[in-house]
Amino acid sequence: MNFQTEIPTSAVLGPALVGFALVALARHRRDAPGWRGAPLALRCTTALYAAAVASITFFPLWIYGGMYRNQAAWYGQIQPIPLLMADITMLPNVILFLPLGFLLPLLRPHTGLRGTAMASALISLSVEVLQMLQYIVLGNGRAVDVNDLIANTLGGLLGYGVLRVAHRSTAMRAVLEKAAPSARTVA
Repeated sequence: MNFQTEIPTSAVLGPALVGFALVALARHRRDAPGWRGAPLALRCTTALYAAAVASITFFPLWIYGGMYRNQAAWYGQIQPIPLLMADITMLPNVILFLPLGFLLPLLRPHTGLRGTAMASALISLSVEVLQMLQYIVLGNGRAVDVNDLIANTLGGLLGYGVLRVAHRSTAMRAVLEKAAPSARTVA
């Protein structure tokens, strides 16, 4: 049987964001620590960022069957040699993870450079593995590239660097400490 079906981004990420909003509202009403004012805004920003990353990396989700299914072997979709095909197309991956490196230490104040690098690499690896599983299970044509892993990790590190530079400004440090009261441990 030949078919192709699209699961739109809004069908998955819409309910996920509504679920987050309901949890945030409940915690806000219960006056839970970190769920009011600037810290709540930081959490909402992070949720929107995570949804944007998921939207870019996984959606729209196409499911192919029969003659529409990609017939190439799954292992042919893996680019395992670092920097062999490196070019300017790596830049969007760097930019994609830059906010992660900025937001993570604000959400988890004891996360330093090493923790940010590890989190960026693990999240990027998870994205690549899920894209490979989409290819295998759904036949949707996604490829896995070690350069994406490198670029995403670099983006996370650059975001951490931007946060460190922002902490040098008294005005920015005050804003960041208001959003994440224990963020002062980052700088």
